Amino acid sequence: MGGDEGTVTSADIARMAGVGRAAVSNWRRRYEDFPLPVGGTATSPTFSLAAVESWLLGQGKVAALPVEERVWQQIRTAADDIMLGEVVAEAAELLRGRARPALVPRPAVRLLRGYAAERSADTAVRFLLDRYADVNSRRLARTPPEVAAFMAELAGPDVRSVLDPACGIGTLPAAMAGVDRAYGQEVDGALARLARARLALAGLDAEVRAGDSLRQDAWPGLAVDAVVCHPPFNDRNWGYEELAGEPRWEYGLPPKSEPELAWVQHALTHLRPGGVAVLLMPAIAASRRSGRRIRGNLLRRGAVQAVIGLPPKAASGTGLPVHLWVLRRPTGEGRPASCVLMAEAEPAGFAAAGERWRAFRADPDRPLDHPGEARTVPIIDLIDEDVDLTPARYVGAPGGVPGSTYPAARAQFAGHLDRLPALLPDVRAGASHELPVVPLSELERTGALLVLHSGRYEIDGTGEPVLTGPEVLAGAPPAARTGPAGRIEIQPGDVVVAGRDREMAAVVAREAGTLLGPRLTLLRADPERLDPYFLAGFVRGLPAAAGGTQSGVTRFDARRAQVPRLPLDEQRRYGRAFAALFAFEAALREAHAAGRATAASLALGLADGSLTPPQA
Repeated sequence: MGGDEGTVTSADIARMAGVGRAAVSNWRRRYEDFPLPVGGTATSPTFSLAAVESWLLGQGKVAALPVEERVWQQIRTAADDIMLGEVVAEAAELLRGRARPALVPRPAVRLLRGYAAERSADTAVRFLLDRYADVNSRRLARTPPEVAAFMAELAGPDVRSVLDPACGIGTLPAAMAGVDRAYGQEVDGALARLARARLALAGLDAEVRAGDSLRQDAWPGLAVDAVVCHPPFNDRNWGYEELAGEPRWEYGLPPKSEPELAWVQHALTHLRPGGVAVLLMPAIAASRRSGRRIRGNLLRRGAVQAVIGLPPKAASGTGLPVHLWVLRRPTGEGRPASCVLMAEAEPAGFAAAGERWRAFRADPDRPLDHPGEARTVPIIDLIDEDVDLTPARYVGAPGGVPGSTYPAARAQFAGHLDRLPALLPDVRAGASHELPVVPLSELERTGALLVLHSGRYEIDGTGEPVLTGPEVLAGAPPAARTGPAGRIEIQPGDVVVAGRDREMAAVVAREAGTLLGPRLTLLRADPERLDPYFLAGFVRGLPAAAGGTQSGVTRFDARRAQVPRLPLDEQRRYGRAFAALFAFEAALREAHAAGRATAASLALGLADGSLTPPQA
């Protein structure tokens, strides 16, 4: 590459080689000739692209560096995080002959045009958009493709015009196949340009304008068949003071803490009578007391058609539970719908929820009751003191009619019990003896282990998913919290440790994307020297530190802890047994939950007469 070199991060190197970040960290430790950092920081170094490419080729880690990786690293080097969107947007426009090089480096222009000639301009543009979204996944409120497709399905098959007032890089309108005209608005000018490129790829006749939709609506007077939107969550600076007298707030002035209800009313303003809006909403918007007046007004006017709960982590960039709100602009003619569809989508997909929606849309007055899946709820039952639109409150778990759900719940519980014995590890009695031990501080000093502690977190139910002490101790998934600037992201294979009174708990992370919570300790092992399950298994058997906090969680003192000093093969043998034990404990918790649900179903069924005891 000569003088055209750029720089790369560890994450970039992992993509280039098709491996995980942990492998790159291992290479840096194991190979003395691995390229030294040329910039960045101690925790996030950057390396010479040319040096890394030469090393990867020399070690046989890759056969050749793909041309698209060369293109991306040249573009990435040309801009900081703030300007990267502008550079990518210009590159996409260059490929379509709609710009002249200004920000994109000339070497990158040559590589980019060569890549487009080899593959196609569309392939090159799609690569740029997808890679930009990938490296900015924490900053972008990106809607997963399967969620976008489901939202398009909910909007209906007869949509000819669509608007997304917070369109990001254009994912949602691009999913609306068959529309005649698409409109978008995005507050970030660079993202607006990227959205235009995305919609052009989708073959849509589209126009995207830059600007703040709530403060400066770029489409005044526009009425479309459908609005699809993934609005920003928990944006306290949405314009409450200057927009207090807006005519858009026909259902009520949104409280300052309820920006999502401003987006709901903005969407309804841009619908033709009878048009449908589908918005991805944080689940808390269905039940916040501050928004109950507006929710009540939406219900009374017949504007709410359905609220559908989505599986956990359905919205990337946020760990919040989310719902889909399906709204309809009242026509002012005929009798409004008397019911709202409440549904919960299955983790495996949206087929069942889509089927229930189509049945409801065909006949909104026909009662639907599919326990655990969907139920039509009379509007009059929703307008109470809380005006709670949370689907799980009405759909129920395991179901709405105990008499009909008890046999299935009992069978499910029995299935949990049947599989438990097989999950127990096959171990045998052995002679008690003391194993040689090594302090964790020594393992850290020699580079076999990295010990990390988290900073403080503001626990307010927003922001990125954070694993906390009570969740580690209970074996529960992470909750959504707000992380500090110096956050620590948990990586696959990391061991997270929490203590409480005399109890210790340790979990081995299986996926990335979660932050380390307060008073937790993270042990990141070199997999060539330490087995993570071996480490977690022996750590949980150590005594917890004295003292505690209001939550009862104590921080693990890694400096004083010791684990057996064993060869890696022996560690892995113990690690397999501990991994099996952890799986058994997880299944035991599931069986306990299923047992409680079965008991609740039986108790309710006997009480309301839908179940009867056997004859004597």
